[in-house]
Amino acid sequence: MAKVNVPELFGSMVFNQSVMKERLPKEAYRALKKTLDDGEPLNIELANQVAHAMKEWAIEKGATHFTHWFQPLTGITAEKHDSFITPQPDGTVIMSFSGKELVKGEPDASSFPSGGHRATFEARGYTVWDPTAYPFVKEHTLCIPTAFCSYTGEALDKKTPLLRSMEALNEQALRVLRLFGNNTVTHVATTVGPEQEYFIVNEELYKQRKDLRMTGRTLFGAKPSKGQEMDDQYFAALEPKIVEYMEDLNATLWKYGILCKTEHNEVAPAQHEMAPIFTTTNLSTDQNQLTMEVMKKVARRHGLRCLLHEKPFAGLNGSGKHNNWSMSTNEGENLLEPGATPEKNAQFLLFLTAVIKAVDENQDLLRISVASAGNDHRLGANEAPPAIISVYLGDELYAVLESIKDGKPYDNKKNLKMTIGADVLPPIPRDSTDRNRTSPFAFTGNKFEFRSVGASLSIAGPNTVLDSIVAYTLKQFADELEKADDFNSALQSLIKREISRHWRIVFNGNGYDAGWITEAEKRGLLNLRTLPDAMEHYMDAKNVKLYTELGVYTEAEMQSHYEIKLEKYCQVLNIEVQTMLEMINKDILPAAFKYINAVSTTALNLKAVVPGAKASAQSALLAKLDGLVNELSEKEEELCRRHLAAKAAGDVMQVARAYVDTVIPAMAETRAVADEIEPLLGEEYKPFPSYEDLLFRIRG
Repeated sequence: MAKVNVPELFGSMVFNQSVMKERLPKEAYRALKKTLDDGEPLNIELANQVAHAMKEWAIEKGATHFTHWFQPLTGITAEKHDSFITPQPDGTVIMSFSGKELVKGEPDASSFPSGGHRATFEARGYTVWDPTAYPFVKEHTLCIPTAFCSYTGEALDKKTPLLRSMEALNEQALRVLRLFGNNTVTHVATTVGPEQEYFIVNEELYKQRKDLRMTGRTLFGAKPSKGQEMDDQYFAALEPKIVEYMEDLNATLWKYGILCKTEHNEVAPAQHEMAPIFTTTNLSTDQNQLTMEVMKKVARRHGLRCLLHEKPFAGLNGSGKHNNWSMSTNEGENLLEPGATPEKNAQFLLFLTAVIKAVDENQDLLRISVASAGNDHRLGANEAPPAIISVYLGDELYAVLESIKDGKPYDNKKNLKMTIGADVLPPIPRDSTDRNRTSPFAFTGNKFEFRSVGASLSIAGPNTVLDSIVAYTLKQFADELEKADDFNSALQSLIKREISRHWRIVFNGNGYDAGWITEAEKRGLLNLRTLPDAMEHYMDAKNVKLYTELGVYTEAEMQSHYEIKLEKYCQVLNIEVQTMLEMINKDILPAAFKYINAVSTTALNLKAVVPGAKASAQSALLAKLDGLVNELSEKEEELCRRHLAAKAAGDVMQVARAYVDTVIPAMAETRAVADEIEPLLGEEYKPFPSYEDLLFRIRG
């Protein structure tokens, strides 16, 4: 690959603040900055100036079209392209782009998931520019990040609730900071750095796997003779083909201003990870959506396929998206930084307590935010965190909070009693403990790592939940502390009380230990193993109250999301079962029949040529294959029956429950038989590329 000038390349396809400052008149830029920084409305005159500058810049970058780039409830992005051309009376065209076109678009809203909000005859929907997110040129199109809502105002996307939750947290965090005497901060934003795991496989082999093409994961596949047990893949030297891919991926992402920082081999063969630097949550969400799209496109340029499914291969590590989340002020202070001074520590402990309380009281919402058919396969297996939500603090913070909870001295060489005031609490080291890879929600120095997010999921959902539940808790804290006569005394009392009430959620142990399930049950923690288990709690009164009071969702929007989540779950399972049945009947059984015929012919020929030959090896193999083939045929028929019964089970929750209770077990039983047949077949009779082929043939 040609030498890359990274500073020159970085953000070269993004209409960022540097470009705005260069391209816009000074007054227009100052006015736009007020919109970006303070949320002031954008008038049409300013919108026209911005649109003209944006269009001229985009054309220089090769753009001929523009699109409102939005994030419907499909989990991926959507775009409808319009050209800049405007016809003239003399038969020519000019390239134009107005402020009205920049600010607002009108895509069809009836064909996107809406949970019943939009019928086919109610097609009107609106996209509205999010001026806090930067437009960019992708291929020949200017992409303008937007929110998406219905004609009647309901959010039909993932960005609108995220922006609402960010504003709710900003409002409540500022109230708390004012109590600590901070009157200069004007804005608090959450920041996210999502680590992205993925698999890379050979494209030609991918095309021969119907399950990968249709579902994103392998529905069949015998365990290869070598998997990840040697631990030789993790951080190993990269294969030349992967190096080429990663170099191309980095260069492409850097063009879009995506802060791609770290890359390495992951634990499983053919698995890798990319990690960006932190940025504001709504920008990080946009960038992660674009990252997933780019990862797939770049892979195809190199004769590869990028798999983002949470569990593409059974028996190997799945792929997650570790959501590193924190809160920062516009003055650059990380509110989850323990700090080296006592007054900062008191503030830190209040925000830390708010997170602990929020997680404990809203385990269901956090689990719902990461629930999907794919992630259900991943959670609780092969280095993924369990479905039980808990908080890891590390030894140092655990000891600090325990001393506050119990009113006992904190043993940090000074034997101090933890009185929370502005001049007593000692410094808290930042990285004084090990990391816990088994925890779903771990404190890692100055942030929380939400490890349960699935690789293919939009991070908008989990971060909307995180921002909302913490905002709601900060609101409760501010309501109480603002009324206090003695702030320090009230602060001490509040933190001690809330830590005691929510101590059950704190767990520094091994989340993979079978004993943790029993312990978690004793503590009263939820173990929501599947998406239907989790969704049964979504419309609980406490959740409706939280979201509606903060203005993040209306109850109607929540109801629609409930329907959409369950519908998508059922649709995914339906596609997987149909694909399994087709692969059995069109690939696996015909391949087995051919091999049985070949072995039978060999045995007969042997007996004809060698009088008295027993052909016992062939006979034993034929008997084994015959039994397995008959068993697979029976399993296929049973799976088909259960599938049809599940689809007719009733409403969407009943169908989802039927899939969990009857269909998924039948899928596992059917696969087990098919996977037993696969190693018995001769190489040339394999119905599709094996796990060994997919995981260890990256070069060609």
